[in-house]
Amino acid sequence: MNVISASDSAALGGMLDTGWDPPPGIVADVAEILADVRERGDAAIIDCMRRYDDERYGASSLRVPIPMLEAARAHVTPEVAAALELAKKRVGRFHERQRQPDIAYVEEDGSRYAVRRRPLRSVAVYAQRSSPACAVIMGAVPAKIAGVARVIVLTPPAGEGLPAAVLFACALCGVDECYAVGGAQAVAAAAYGTDSMRPVEKIVGRGGLWTTEAKRQAFGRCGIDALSGPAEVLIVADEGANSEYVVGELLAQAERRGVTRLAVLSESRPLLEAVAQLIDTLDLRTLERSERVSAAISSHCRLIAARDRSELLDTLNRFAPAYLCLQVRDATPYLDLVVAAGTVFVGDMTPLVSGEYLAGSSHVAPTSGTARFASSLSLNDFTHSVTVVENSADRAAADADLLAALAESEGLPHHAQTARMRSGR
Repeated sequence: MNVISASDSAALGGMLDTGWDPPPGIVADVAEILADVRERGDAAIIDCMRRYDDERYGASSLRVPIPMLEAARAHVTPEVAAALELAKKRVGRFHERQRQPDIAYVEEDGSRYAVRRRPLRSVAVYAQRSSPACAVIMGAVPAKIAGVARVIVLTPPAGEGLPAAVLFACALCGVDECYAVGGAQAVAAAAYGTDSMRPVEKIVGRGGLWTTEAKRQAFGRCGIDALSGPAEVLIVADEGANSEYVVGELLAQAERRGVTRLAVLSESRPLLEAVAQLIDTLDLRTLERSERVSAAISSHCRLIAARDRSELLDTLNRFAPAYLCLQVRDATPYLDLVVAAGTVFVGDMTPLVSGEYLAGSSHVAPTSGTARFASSLSLNDFTHSVTVVENSADRAAADADLLAALAESEGLPHHAQTARMRSGR
């Protein structure tokens, strides 16, 4: 592999200053699927699933009963059950601490203000094929903590039905409904509703290109968390970083489906050259999932050299990664200046896999550089805020002339009159 300069925009090949810009064909296909599901409901879902997933898919395949917890536990190994229970515990602790109290105060003139936070009534958690059981936990647990009354799970089937770990996670988290459906058709069903599935107020969870584009197009009919699509990772390493750890992280992320951007960024050219040499000496054909790993490394991975700390931080924030790994001796100076990243994993002892499964933070993060203006999934995604304003009589009288002046300056005489009416004029 070659080491390229952070200032060489041509060599970076679109790694920076990205945005959600799927191919026009996908945009059109997704629009067609959403319109079809909106019009034909379950029949359209079945047709889509037969076309894209399993030709044996039928009406009885859509909704999957969630077993009782102990029955579900019998179908997973004790180790998997223990891991998922630990994940639930840590996700719960992390999100419980995100609770915010309502705000209420009274001004000196007696006017009252408040912000009241209320849970959404219904949420769909999309769990893609990659780590679906943990995706259920990371979506359903904060939803339940927030007080969401109806939490449903949408996840693509795996062979005949759903993985046992997914059903165990659903039972463990108190999920209300589970559906074996994925892709744009799953988003459409949750947004518009069908005979088998009532619509929801919000859809959360990461997916592939079609799923993420479907969330974008469905926004407005229902809410979405962010454009949480295919994985993208930036590793920032200094001269003291372990090159084997860096390469291990690259290989781990390259085996994920749909990885789009994968890079190592450093001020240390010797470190980058050591990483390049390790990759070049690997026989990728001997690795598990060798075709996927090889394709991702060759097509999507870059080793980027920054001249100095300023250029490194500028490149980092322009990249705006969903997942940022800081393999540096002292992360504080970096963390103070990182303004665009979904989730940050600090230090050699924090591989990204911990965030995928057991850390307790959410692995649902904005992708395609949208971390510049969006955030990782949090408790706030499962609530909405209601703002309350109550003027006192004194304020209504005091503000009347000023309100009227502003309204009349914009050519809105009836606005002005509503203010004057409250002052007795």
